[in-house]
Amino acid sequence: MDERSNIESLLHSNQQSLGRIIRELHTGNVQTLDLTARNVALAQVDLKDTAAFEQWIADTLRGNVGLGGFMEDRIVYRRSEYFSGDEARSLHLGTDIWTSVGTLVYAPWEGTVHSFQDNQGFGNYGPTIILEHTLSNDKFYTLYGHLSRASLTPLAVGQPIAKDERLGAIGPYPENGDWPPHLHFQVMTTLLGLQGDFPGVIARSQQEEYAKICIDPAYLLRID
Repeated sequence: MDERSNIESLLHSNQQSLGRIIRELHTGNVQTLDLTARNVALAQVDLKDTAAFEQWIADTLRGNVGLGGFMEDRIVYRRSEYFSGDEARSLHLGTDIWTSVGTLVYAPWEGTVHSFQDNQGFGNYGPTIILEHTLSNDKFYTLYGHLSRASLTPLAVGQPIAKDERLGAIGPYPENGDWPPHLHFQVMTTLLGLQGDFPGVIARSQQEEYAKICIDPAYLLRID
């Protein structure tokens, strides 16, 4: 069994012991949000206008919490040059939880603060926290992007974090990387030597490589 599969199995067997990252996910008012080319309504949205994009999401969700995105091939990254290059990046490696500014974010498992950073720039993560966890002697990492700047203020590298401890809150744009408010949640078996940042969107040609590293966040979100 490879490292990713082993951690997935451990998380699955310990799922009922995991904390709840965003409590609003468990109210029953949850709706999948499709940000691929299949969603023809997106063609009518000026994605570079964050306020217009936010309004479209609000109108689509109608008060529900939006959820989705793991390994989703999205068109919304065309809004920012940050995702352009020799090969455009469009494949999403985390799960997004779309809800209101100020929604609290909690740790799903005990661990330590690996690193944190304000990843500034239009379309970037904004304030980001990465935790390091150990489960049955296996390490894994969780990343929380698009937080408020205030979420980073009390942190120190190596700081112990308890399960269910408050990490911070979802931030507003533009400080959250200029996105409609949401949490980007990602789970990895390695950080490839990076600090405070990790690719959350990759080119299609990189899928096989990152599929060996990134774990489906549904294992920690305690959702089907």
